[in-house]
Amino acid sequence: MSRTPASKPGRIGHMGFDDEIERSAAPVFVRAALERMVEADPDLLDRLREDDRMRRSLLAVVAASRSLTRLLEGHPDARGILADLDARPPVDNATVEHLVHWKHLEYLRIAARDLTGLDDLEATGQALTRLAIDVLESACAMSLAEGLAVIGMGKLGGQELNYSSDIDVVFVSEGRREDIEPLARQVMGIAKQCFRVDANLRPEGRDGPLVRSIDSYEAYWDRWAEPWEFQALLKAMPVAGDAALGRRWHDTAQRWLWSRPFSADDLRSLRTMKRRAEAEVTKRGLADREIKRGPGGIRDIEFTVQLLQLVHGHSDPALRSPNTLATLRELAAADYIGDDDANLLGQSYRFYRAVEHRLQLVDDQQVHTLPTNEAAVDQLARVLGYRDSVEGTAVERLRSELRRRQVTVRSIHERIYFRPLLEAFAGATEAMSPEAAVERLTAFGFTDAKRTQAAVRELTRGLNRSSRLMQQLLPLLLDWLSTSPDPDLGLLMLRNLFGTAERTRLLVEAFRDSAEVAQRLCTLVGTSRLLGDTIAHNPDLVARLPYEERLLTLPRDQLVASARAAIAWRGELADRQEALRRWKDRHLLGIAARDIFGHASLETVGEDLTRLAEATLEAALASLDPRVPFAVIGMGRFGGAELSYPSDLDVLFVYEGTSTTATEEASRVATRLVRFVGGSTPAERIFEVDADLRPEGKQGPLARSFDGFLSYWRDYAQTWERQAMVRARPVAGDRDLAERLLGALEPRVWGTGLTPDEVLEIRRMKARVENERIPPGEDPLFHLKLGRGSLSDVEFTAQMLQLRSGVRATGTLPALAALERADVLDGSDADVLAEAYRYCGEVRNRWFLVNSAPSDSLPTQPEPLRWLARSLDTTPTELRERYRRVTRRARRVVERVFYGQQG
Repeated sequence: MSRTPASKPGRIGHMGFDDEIERSAAPVFVRAALERMVEADPDLLDRLREDDRMRRSLLAVVAASRSLTRLLEGHPDARGILADLDARPPVDNATVEHLVHWKHLEYLRIAARDLTGLDDLEATGQALTRLAIDVLESACAMSLAEGLAVIGMGKLGGQELNYSSDIDVVFVSEGRREDIEPLARQVMGIAKQCFRVDANLRPEGRDGPLVRSIDSYEAYWDRWAEPWEFQALLKAMPVAGDAALGRRWHDTAQRWLWSRPFSADDLRSLRTMKRRAEAEVTKRGLADREIKRGPGGIRDIEFTVQLLQLVHGHSDPALRSPNTLATLRELAAADYIGDDDANLLGQSYRFYRAVEHRLQLVDDQQVHTLPTNEAAVDQLARVLGYRDSVEGTAVERLRSELRRRQVTVRSIHERIYFRPLLEAFAGATEAMSPEAAVERLTAFGFTDAKRTQAAVRELTRGLNRSSRLMQQLLPLLLDWLSTSPDPDLGLLMLRNLFGTAERTRLLVEAFRDSAEVAQRLCTLVGTSRLLGDTIAHNPDLVARLPYEERLLTLPRDQLVASARAAIAWRGELADRQEALRRWKDRHLLGIAARDIFGHASLETVGEDLTRLAEATLEAALASLDPRVPFAVIGMGRFGGAELSYPSDLDVLFVYEGTSTTATEEASRVATRLVRFVGGSTPAERIFEVDADLRPEGKQGPLARSFDGFLSYWRDYAQTWERQAMVRARPVAGDRDLAERLLGALEPRVWGTGLTPDEVLEIRRMKARVENERIPPGEDPLFHLKLGRGSLSDVEFTAQMLQLRSGVRATGTLPALAALERADVLDGSDADVLAEAYRYCGEVRNRWFLVNSAPSDSLPTQPEPLRWLARSLDTTPTELRERYRRVTRRARRVVERVFYGQQG
């Protein structure tokens, strides 16, 4: 069927439709075949000239198929079939020869309808399936095979046969094997005159009996069947013989298929089997040309669909169709697969099957591989409708589309077929009604039964409307929520997350692609209402949860650029505040998530929060456009780069200039900066800004000039102010100005050590803090910040030792390490203080997230204490006992080293 650019009139001369011949996929072959037919049947030419439909059908068939061309040349009645493609010839099973000839005629009609575009892929597959079923029914009737049911497997059962498919069957009968098996073989023998019939999918394959009873099938499925055999049952359908028996067998098979748990081991087994089949194709060097078993081919699509059926079909009967395209549509409708992925897989499946059909029509051979002969590939491309164009030759365009489809399908297949959510579902695929969910709540650790029952019902109603995938996911979600600190809170937050169609869509897509997304989301919303609310406002962040690199805090320069971009185009202060607050919350979620997932130490959390605060101040300050050199100096934990979640931003504001104009501008900038970042109300707050460590405290100007700072420090600075400057550091604005000021103050802060009176003053101030600063309602015995042996004890001790020795380090933990290296602090004492600092800092951070509000002492109520303890993977008793241990040891060091007590 080689092609030349143009064909010359043959013996018959012009036919009257020569242009159509030239436009066919194989002009030379078509003209030669027509000449032979017309020579044998001279009336044919007139019929073709007069009958447009017959002519188009004949040209399309002859251009595509040598085997059908031979049929048309040898059987005049075959040419008559093309005159009316709507008229299906009646089944003729008078003899085997009659049945074979009828099969060829109907096969021709189906092919002609396909090649002329009257039928799409699904209609063609159904027509070929009906043809095969009629042959099997005729074979049963001709064999007098009573009491025998024929079950179609594979593409026969799925009503998606190819032109040269094997007809996969198994047989069932309740009769005696010695009586019924010869009849089954006779049925196969007749059917094999029309099709390749394969019964090797039966239990034990070729070594097993050809016919089994239903009980025998059940015994085999119970004890011996492999996962792939249950996969094969997806497409099992009664097709011929005893209809009632066939239905009984099918009902039994369905019960075994869908009541049997689909385990993670089954999942791995099927993946291994497929991997071996692919390796064989690759070994034979056919990966690029094999459209069925090669990477990105038909099998990738079919296995993806079937695996999703096996995983989800236990709970969703709508997924139990044996047909690939029908199931693919249902998977998309129920959100088990995204619409885009489903469309691409469906389009690629139709493309591959069209190529497969055209390959098989050439010589009625079971072919799935592109030919190596270029002329044959050219012929294939043209039968498929490709023509040479500016985009390339017909062959180049076909190969380009094939490569594109292979890459696309493989990518989707690997993303779905190997996604972890399938592992999570395997063995846990029972869907839950609201009633069933409620029954499990107590066992799962949910305590507020009435509120939680209402949440489950509301959530399930919403999931039923939006996604059957999510309905199935509910048991897993409840399992994961049960391991979170507060399952009741988690369920309520999860219900709130599904409050809008947009959020539901984002969550379904994220859950579908990753079980870890769902599991980690359950952990976060079951830990913190604050984080749950952040996610509700930023549902796109959910997809980042499994990827630590996507949760990392950016370097400072990138954070600053990002913060500035977030507010750059907004004019009103309120709009800029809102944008910056949303920006901060999005980045805070990453910090908190890494903390909760155990991927960030106390030091890392402190550094990340500090960078976030610095970027916030830089962006806010830049938007105010200071007209004098203006700098922000971080103090306290902010200056030490060791912020906690509830920390205020302790700051000093310094500007350059002595004029009234400069003073007024600096005051404007400082006031507006505090208002911008601190907000006028808690709802507007981005960070709490505290400038009370400035000279003269609240009584002094908010911003002070460079010279004003030097004058104050020369004449009025007190010991506590020296101590505060231990952690002072430039954090925003004019860095050179800030560094010059700190350099100028350095001799006053560090140069003189501490006199005995100054040491006594620091000790007295610390004692006042212990006695006066713990707010009412907070437990002084378990106070994480101001309690004996807790954070403030360690900070005061480190700072006093630094001032006495001149050892400089920014931050408490780095200071302890530096003091140890300088032999100012004994190594064991440094370890004890560092342990207490880390423990109290970590618990305080976590309690803020769990409580979703600042609180510096361990909770006194049992429930909040339990939530906090679970979040830290411990028990309430052990949490309090460890607090006692580490703070008691730290306090002993503080009393000896800080207070100078002996013994």
